[in-house]
Amino acid sequence: MGLMMEKVIKTINIAADFSKFPGGRFLTDGKYSGERFREEFLVPALKAHEKIEVELDGTLGYGSSFLEEAFGGLVRDHGFDSAMLLNTFVFRSKTQTTVIMIEDFIRDAGGLAEGS
Repeated sequence: MGLMMEKVIKTINIAADFSKFPGGRFLTDGKYSGERFREEFLVPALKAHEKIEVELDGTLGYGSSFLEEAFGGLVRDHGFDSAMLLNTFVFRSKTQTTVIMIEDFIRDAGGLAEGS
């Protein structure tokens, strides 16, 4: 029973754990790309946790290419189910637009309609 408790929730604070300056889509675009964030933070967290809280505040903003690669790439490149991802992630942000964008990228990558 004790081991299961560890799987329940993982918090990733992008500014504190990754970078205050995330940007770019691919590893070739720079050190803090969406691809690197996905591979080093999101994929391992999804394999080990049932819920993942993602703290989005504290960075200097996000480019759509970073967000699409990090989150849409989970579906496209790793085969994660869009609906499952939307139920697994809890996004925290003062800017609701960022959360809506991420959720749309996940839906689009999986071919889900708005509101699914």
